[in-house]
Amino acid sequence: MNKAEEIINFLGLKRSVIALLTMVILVGLGEKMAERFLPIYLMALGGGALSIGFLNGMDNLLGALYAYPGGYLSDRFGYKRALIIFNIIALIGYLIVIFFPHWIAVIVGAAFFLSWTAISLPASMSLVSSVLPMNKRTMGVSLHSFVRRIPMALGPIIGGTFITLYGIKTGIRIAFSIAFILGIVSLVVQQILIEDTRKREKAEISPLRMFTFMQPALKWLLLSDILVRFCEQIPYAFVVVWCLKNVGISAVDFGFLTAIEMVTAMLIYIPVAYFADKSSKKPFVVTTFLFFSAFPLVLIFSRSFPALVIAFIIRGLKEFGEPTRKALIMDLAPEGKKAGIFGLYYLIRDVIVSLAAFGGAFLWEVSPQTNFLAAFGFGLMGSFIFARFGKDLSAINQK
Repeated sequence: MNKAEEIINFLGLKRSVIALLTMVILVGLGEKMAERFLPIYLMALGGGALSIGFLNGMDNLLGALYAYPGGYLSDRFGYKRALIIFNIIALIGYLIVIFFPHWIAVIVGAAFFLSWTAISLPASMSLVSSVLPMNKRTMGVSLHSFVRRIPMALGPIIGGTFITLYGIKTGIRIAFSIAFILGIVSLVVQQILIEDTRKREKAEISPLRMFTFMQPALKWLLLSDILVRFCEQIPYAFVVVWCLKNVGISAVDFGFLTAIEMVTAMLIYIPVAYFADKSSKKPFVVTTFLFFSAFPLVLIFSRSFPALVIAFIIRGLKEFGEPTRKALIMDLAPEGKKAGIFGLYYLIRDVIVSLAAFGGAFLWEVSPQTNFLAAFGFGLMGSFIFARFGKDLSAINQK
């Protein structure tokens, strides 16, 4: 076996996995060129703080509502056909924003394209768990997360450049036009490269019946994750507002901060995946929950670009155990229902967390500090619960 083959085997780079990663780059780059600047775009089109909070809350709510159908369709039709449907949904959203420059139209279009990740994630995880053995699943999920950060790093820089050159309104519409083209290319790539060899399962359409297949260890993870996502989503839509309006940096500067966050995450994905596949996953998940908690607290004291760099490095470190958490969900889900359980997990989590996103707007109107401190408190609570009650598959198998 030569060096290249060793690297391919180490990373678990099967043909379908490579196709999935290519699709993630194409769709993600188009989406992230404009998505991070949507709060500023809403303001430019006449929307206020509550429209920003509504957008973020709607994103979480629809992401949750799309997650379970995403898992059902993947179990029912296979991940290849499901991914085609999800890409078409995103393309419709891009067209709405391109042709209707009104803040209400932006929210309507966002209902289609912002939930692409949520609706496609069960199919993506199903593909990874189907083509890779269990001792490579964390690596496969980590590669998926790693590659997602490439467009998340480059997209805001490109989008910020468009805004600087052409203004907020024109710049963002240009970005969405490019996103539409990349989405079409993605459809072609996945048709050619993804091998849908997975056996179709008897999909469970009822979330209540599916919930009975969720074991207690997964429920503790879900509860902790909900609280930690409160920490993330309460300030999420207002981070760009804080940076551009309160601290006073430029859109391009914010793009570079996002790139710093993504590069930080990318640097830790592969080494963490290697050790997580060989040991207990719980410590990695606890660590990532603590980094989630730290970010809003550090952001309060970040009043300059160098201080924001430190804050966004911490934000990048929150990805320390995120792929491990997703792999743990797949480990704890029963065979034959993994996509459905994954979708149900996100359905429950994000429906509840959408309340935090809506509430974040009201906390922001009290003060940014109130918003950030409330987020910090929820993060600590979720971290403690998982550290105390959480388990992974190795601990369960020892009993």
